[in-house]
Amino acid sequence: MGAKRRKFTAEFKLEAVRLAEESGKLPHVIARELGVPVNVLRRWRAEVRRQDTGSATAAGLAPEEELRQLRRENARLREEREILKKATAFFAKGAR
Repeated sequence: MGAKRRKFTAEFKLEAVRLAEESGKLPHVIARELGVPVNVLRRWRAEVRRQDTGSATAAGLAPEEELRQLRRENARLREEREILKKATAFFAKGAR
């Protein structure tokens, strides 16, 4: 009987590619550490290069989910900016 094919998540694939590109190690070393064949790691790398690597859709997210995530992040950043504005004003008063 043949071996059963393993399934890897999009996050695992992206992390494996990032590790292969940023660690400075050779691809076959990374592949061995991750327990995947080197040709699979090379295929993932080629797929990521074909896609926009900074995009959430490259990580396997649907456009609607990407939009939700971006809106949540935008709201959080706006809150942080408001807090920093208030803190700046507070400390500017105290310095006088």
